[in-house]
Amino acid sequence: MEFALITFLNGLGYGFLLFLLSSGLTLIYSMMGVPNFAHASFYMLGAYVAYALAGLLGFWWALLLAPLIVGVAGALVEHYGLRIVHRYGHVPELLFTFGLSYLVVELVQLVWGRSPVPYRIPPELDGTLFTLYSTAFPVYRGFMLLVAALMLLALWLLLRHTRIGLLIQAALTHPQMAEALGHNVPRVFMLVFGGGCALAALAGVIGGNAFVTEPGMAAAVGSIIFVVVVVGGLGSLAGAFITSLLIGMMQTFAVALDVSLASLGLQVPSGSALAPLARLTLAQVAPVLPYLLLVVMLVVRPKGLMGRREG
Repeated sequence: MEFALITFLNGLGYGFLLFLLSSGLTLIYSMMGVPNFAHASFYMLGAYVAYALAGLLGFWWALLLAPLIVGVAGALVEHYGLRIVHRYGHVPELLFTFGLSYLVVELVQLVWGRSPVPYRIPPELDGTLFTLYSTAFPVYRGFMLLVAALMLLALWLLLRHTRIGLLIQAALTHPQMAEALGHNVPRVFMLVFGGGCALAALAGVIGGNAFVTEPGMAAAVGSIIFVVVVVGGLGSLAGAFITSLLIGMMQTFAVALDVSLASLGLQVPSGSALAPLARLTLAQVAPVLPYLLLVVMLVVRPKGLMGRREG
């Protein structure tokens, strides 16, 4: 029971962090129609900007200001880059975001170097929230859960129960009709892109010190969030939320379980070609599981869990 509850809470925290990342990418995909390859770079940028601000103003100001700064940077990228490229079609948009991802990585390395930076958990959040049997659950893990849950609630309220949210949904699904009614659709697109980048940056602020803040952190999560978006269904926030929790739980429990086919009693001759596979533990294959889920989903249900088939 102790193992199951602690692993469940850790998986829930990781899943909520994935949703913070994938929700912004889902909104941007709904707007652009093309996956934003630079999205994980804004996650990394949020962690580095928070590290710089935390050294000057403290962690709490960094938590507030870093997503805003990165969100403004994302809005400027949409206004002065993607909006111009958009007229030439989806392939130039995709190549633009692909090149932007490398540009952000190079800029980060020029400013902060190639080594990990000491972005640490603030002292007031560095402790034990509660002890379950003999296992301590950190305060910061609980804080990550709280921030992600509050942002999920705020995003749901914004999109479902406000006039701005209705306008965003109308602009994403029927842009020509919204523009005919007198709304500035390009401005809505810019705000949505900036908001998606701000959500990624928020994930970087609260995840950068819990894990490691280094130039490779964008590549580490970039492929995972694309798995979340595709498996959940392109353009579906609900699907992204369900898949984020599913992958978070799946990877966390897989890493915590140290079992293999051999340890379960499956006897494979030592000279057999299958012997190395039988000795692989579930923790060793945990990084592959999301991509295996992606392949299975594309074969069984290509539109994803809650996606709608185009055309």
